[in-house]
Amino acid sequence: MMVGPRICINDGNLVVHGKKILSRVADNIVLTPGPGVGLVAGTFIGATASDTKSLHVFSIGVLEGLRFMCCFRFKLWWMTQRMGTCGKDVPLETQFMLTESKEEDDLNDITIYTVFLPLLEGQFHAVLQGNDKNEIEICLEGGDNVVETNRGLYLVYMHSRTNPFEVINQAVKAVEKHMQTFLHREKKKSIRGGTPPRFFIIDDGWQQIENKPKDTDYVIQEGAQFATRLTGIKENAKFQKNSQNNEQISGLKHVVDEAKQHHNVKYVYVWHALAGYWGGVKPVTADIVMDSLAVHGLGLVHPKKVFNFYNELHAYLASCGVDGVKVNIQNIIETLGAGHGGRDPASHTIHISSMAYSGLFLGKFMQPDWDMFHSLHPTAEYHAAAHAIGGCAIYVSDKPGNHNFELLKKLVLPDGSVLRALLPGRPTLDCLFVDRARDGISLLKIWNVNKCYGVVGVFNCQGAGWCKITKKTCIHDASPGTLTGSVCAKDVDSITQVAGPYWKGETVVYAHRSGDVLRLPKGASVPVTLKVLEYELFHFCPVKEITTSISFAPIGLLEMFNSSGAVEQFEVQMTSDEKPELYDGEVSSELTTSLSDNRSSTATITLKVRGCGRFGAYCSQRPLKCSVGNAETDFNYDLDTGLVTLALPVPLEEMYRWPIEIQV
Repeated sequence: MMVGPRICINDGNLVVHGKKILSRVADNIVLTPGPGVGLVAGTFIGATASDTKSLHVFSIGVLEGLRFMCCFRFKLWWMTQRMGTCGKDVPLETQFMLTESKEEDDLNDITIYTVFLPLLEGQFHAVLQGNDKNEIEICLEGGDNVVETNRGLYLVYMHSRTNPFEVINQAVKAVEKHMQTFLHREKKKSIRGGTPPRFFIIDDGWQQIENKPKDTDYVIQEGAQFATRLTGIKENAKFQKNSQNNEQISGLKHVVDEAKQHHNVKYVYVWHALAGYWGGVKPVTADIVMDSLAVHGLGLVHPKKVFNFYNELHAYLASCGVDGVKVNIQNIIETLGAGHGGRDPASHTIHISSMAYSGLFLGKFMQPDWDMFHSLHPTAEYHAAAHAIGGCAIYVSDKPGNHNFELLKKLVLPDGSVLRALLPGRPTLDCLFVDRARDGISLLKIWNVNKCYGVVGVFNCQGAGWCKITKKTCIHDASPGTLTGSVCAKDVDSITQVAGPYWKGETVVYAHRSGDVLRLPKGASVPVTLKVLEYELFHFCPVKEITTSISFAPIGLLEMFNSSGAVEQFEVQMTSDEKPELYDGEVSSELTTSLSDNRSSTATITLKVRGCGRFGAYCSQRPLKCSVGNAETDFNYDLDTGLVTLALPVPLEEMYRWPIEIQV
């Protein structure tokens, strides 16, 4: 079966770009060309069956000898990563899979990356899984015995390219075009908030819920919160407030008004579950709810009254000044719908790795949420660094009054805005097919970009992971060792696009924790050694060659985690046609001062920088003059590293960008 010159089934093998991906492809597998014109890089995988039923398991073919990385759902509401080389390594409920095809013995061979995305088709949804025969299977189910089918033509979309990050990007765009039910992340807009609070979420704990009597014989199991139900749409007693006349007034409205009027908060959201609360709603009369979960008994509002329920709930929240809601437990809908289809300590390292690997897939159609963390906690800095390069919103779940403001100041500017990286944080290329939370020898590297630079976060995430035998999170190494790795500019997949067409490959690297500044030749790397729960953030700043003897690279706000995120514009204007005095930095400080006094200006470097604090840049020569906001300012120059530092004051305007000029 030929779909296009890039994808075909040949002699029972699924072949992509001439490379075998799967062998022994089943006869009932159907390939349908993906959307687009010209050479076909993607296709839909479908399958047919002889019988009609609500649950099918189709074998696609045998996977052997190829490295893969996948994200699978190990809880109803959570995904994590798994790596392997054969079909039996693919877990149940796999939502996304990426394979690598290359000839190990041929250094000139092109590596092909193929992504598999299980999809929804009609009232059915598909996931991938493996079996003991190394077969990759499609599990197709509707979640309801009366919803049946005997085939599906668009169950899994596969796409192939030579760049793993771009193949995922193009695959999601192709599925967007086919399904027309969602938008790629590039087309979406998001509210950007931060702390000191401009965006405030009142999390789980504000609602009226039933109080269940404690049963000493009852064993609490994971997920038991599904048993607790909502009893009213208003806030609970903790938020209630009495007026001066001893009349009860809305405590929620009081909290919202206090936050907005006295703490300069712009947006207040509240949390609620899709079904009202974890266990749904408590029956008031027999005809408005129905129990749909066999184990915990979810109280579900009757479909005919669901709009009334949401309208009443959200109208009350709006009357209290609430701007929006964070709707949790959305996946519970998969367990419902008769007649409709449907269907400690170890967590710190797992959280970072799971979010990074899940971002490969989820980051193409949403802004991944790396969740809350506590700023006063032994692992707070570890999580803060990950959030800084995760491209996500920054919010903490601190107990009021218990905050590490020195840590928060490295994430949040005085106006409440954050220096958010431009993309979802994702593992670097060399981390894609190695589980760097479980192998005991590797550091996890996460890359992202800012407007002018790239950044790589390195984390020691070893020691814990999801155990497929016990079906729970386990600590498999109580004392993970100190690990050593390396980072380089090419770890940032988009570094060439960010650097521009005239970049020659040299970078200046700023390490946040150590404060080291290094100039790296093209292709050079930097070693890094970390203990478990340690991190380092490396900012790769492409070097601009102004003349043969003058090179420059702005770094950013040195005290911030995402230092280079502060630089929003960088231009060089030549001010002299005369040949500059030669100076390579290898001179005494006395001569440097003399040169600074006598040299004429060769170029003026203009920057736009957001934020305040200690700003740093690399310059191969001591600058002649620096100015901030059109006023000349003092600066320091480190002859050994080429680091120029100056102070940026706190701006009076929100989101203000300081104009900086540096003459060289």
